[in-house]
Amino acid sequence: MNNFIKSHGLGNDYIVLDAQKIDFKLTKNRISNICHRNYGVGADGILLLINSKKADFGLKIYNPDGSEAEKSGNGLRIFSKFVYDYNYTKKKIFSIETKGGLVQSEVIIKNKVVKSVRVEMGKAIFDSSKVPVKTKKKFSIREKLKVKNKEFTYSAVSVGNPHCVIFKNKVSPKHAIEFGGLIENHKFFPNRTNVQFAQIISKKKVRIEIWERGAGYTLASGSSSCGVVSVGYKIGLLDERVEVLMPGGKLYITIDKEYNLTMEGPVEEICSGKLSL
Repeated sequence: MNNFIKSHGLGNDYIVLDAQKIDFKLTKNRISNICHRNYGVGADGILLLINSKKADFGLKIYNPDGSEAEKSGNGLRIFSKFVYDYNYTKKKIFSIETKGGLVQSEVIIKNKVVKSVRVEMGKAIFDSSKVPVKTKKKFSIREKLKVKNKEFTYSAVSVGNPHCVIFKNKVSPKHAIEFGGLIENHKFFPNRTNVQFAQIISKKKVRIEIWERGAGYTLASGSSSCGVVSVGYKIGLLDERVEVLMPGGKLYITIDKEYNLTMEGPVEEICSGKLSL
């Protein structure tokens, strides 16, 4: 019997497992092996369906290094498609409990197939102590950070997980690959951080390159898109509805005056199978 499915959201791929259908413990080492692209199935992380007392479903999100993530936008869309497609629910709108808080998800059906998913991602938080950022300043907006003798102007935000947003005139994968890991592990960020380099195209469109905490360079990220739009909206660079362009594709992020975020984008199943230990 198959016990995993693998799906991607804009090239950001996850393996989905049901805790009740696997007979082994997900140790840090095992997660790393399953996610390894040579020794395992290969993925940017694992999504584990668990029970929840607060929501319709509980979700644990694991990075490929075995650490646990609070939230993942692409992961939430993949998980939403999974629970609907595999008859865990008949509802098109349902709630999911993550380590980063409760979210509401809606599957959008076309020709009886889940074509895209809309997720209420919660509220952006700029309080430095809650992101968290090691600083005496209440907010870390347009602050300075130095790595490799290069200075960046960054803004920090939490959308259930921490983000460091850096706006530049032009972005490329090189920025994320060269500096992402150094910024992720910078002393300013006690829980490490996701890193985004962002280029404003217009008030309704932004291009981003992503370094994901615990995963590395990533083709797309829903929570990173939310982080960039939150900061861009706060400092007046972006509007309430924004098209976010990433190497893997595009997402649409909506933000209101209270900084509540909604994300919409596609998800596709790649394969299913049985894990062998």
